[in-house]
Amino acid sequence: MITADNKAKAIAATQKSKQDVGSAEVQVSVLTARIKEITEHLKVHKHDHMARRGLIQMVGRRKRLLAYLERKDFAGYKGLITQLGLRK
Repeated sequence: MITADNKAKAIAATQKSKQDVGSAEVQVSVLTARIKEITEHLKVHKHDHMARRGLIQMVGRRKRLLAYLERKDFAGYKGLITQLGLRK
């Protein structure tokens, strides 16, 4: 589970304004933080199938959000994937 501190850091890294907590960029950033944590959890607990299913759902949600960003704001999309260290 992502801590409030880690979530706040992920939000602060990509938010456009002080009130921005729900834009697609922020959602992708928070999902990326959660995906990294669950990936580390699954390295230790290989048979945790519920966590694996949740991870697959989060990856799919992040993929859809990134596809939306790519259509709507390509420059913002490119900046976001380089900032988060994602690959196309």
